[in-house]
Amino acid sequence: MRLPQWLLLTAFIAAIVLLWSLRELLLLIFAAVVLAMALCTLVGILRERRPMQRPLALLLCIVGLLLLVAGATGVVVPPFLEEFALLLQKLPEAGQTLVRLGLGWIDSISEAIYGADAFPDLDQLGLNGPRQLVPDSSSLAAGVGSGLLGLLGLAGNLGNGVLRLLFVVAVALMISIQPQAYRNVGLQLIPSFYRRRGRRILDHCGAALSSWMVGVLISSLAVFVLCSIALTLLGVKLVLANALLAGLLNVIPNVGPTMSTIFPMAVALLDAPWKAAAVLGAYVVIQNIESYVITPSVMHHQVKLLPGLTLAAQFLFTLLFGPLGLLMALPLAVVLQVIIREVVIHDVLDRWKRLEPVR
Repeated sequence: MRLPQWLLLTAFIAAIVLLWSLRELLLLIFAAVVLAMALCTLVGILRERRPMQRPLALLLCIVGLLLLVAGATGVVVPPFLEEFALLLQKLPEAGQTLVRLGLGWIDSISEAIYGADAFPDLDQLGLNGPRQLVPDSSSLAAGVGSGLLGLLGLAGNLGNGVLRLLFVVAVALMISIQPQAYRNVGLQLIPSFYRRRGRRILDHCGAALSSWMVGVLISSLAVFVLCSIALTLLGVKLVLANALLAGLLNVIPNVGPTMSTIFPMAVALLDAPWKAAAVLGAYVVIQNIESYVITPSVMHHQVKLLPGLTLAAQFLFTLLFGPLGLLMALPLAVVLQVIIREVVIHDVLDRWKRLEPVR
């Protein structure tokens, strides 16, 4: 290799290292783009129904979203926080009840097979009542110190999260004001012979993201309503908190629905074991309805993602980017699938001609 080629290779490797070091910032910018796409979709729908200037439509959409968030905060959040705090208080009791039931079943099985003294009683394990322990001063001081350190760490994480959220919202608003200008800036980074094709690919990515966001919103609302009905019919407490968690966690496929079953099962277990099993069965039925009926109905224009690819994308992006990668795994997978289909398959592999042997 000659010196210019070595320089190009060095510059390419340096660019990859730089992009990898900035991967968290790039993911936040992508989250801002997704949020801007949502705002632009709302603006487009409003301008189709009521012709008006884009700045006025964007202002109306932002004001409407702020009023919606304020109304939801005033109506939903206070009872939700109250019920969620009560739910967190009941989780240890539910876990202890579950352990006691499991040990009881094991004890009954062991008595039937090996005799009455095969396993110790629950009283010997300390599960039938709280044990009164008096901590000494050293353990108390260590507990207070660790608690203060935990609170400081939690405050730091919350502050960091708020700053990231403000950054994403600010960038999304800037992009929403002048989306064409920012898209033209991105197109300038593409070689001139491919810019027209690149513009069409960006349009495909935007349409796929818009369809995905609308579909996720409708399916999450459907899951919220179905979970509310199921929990009400079963007589499970904290219906609002559990149903709202199910709707919110529905945004994260595979992982979210599994996490959403923990809290209602814990509450139902405090009433009766059969009720916890009924909650599990109801959530399985609801998720199957959402996966095979609701989602195909509302996302028939969306880019189809195979479940295996979705799970692999979640695992990969979580390893690369952490919790934010898990949250953004679906939009990233949607965009990557469009790019792979249009660029790699359509523009490269479909036009790849077999070389004839030279005679």
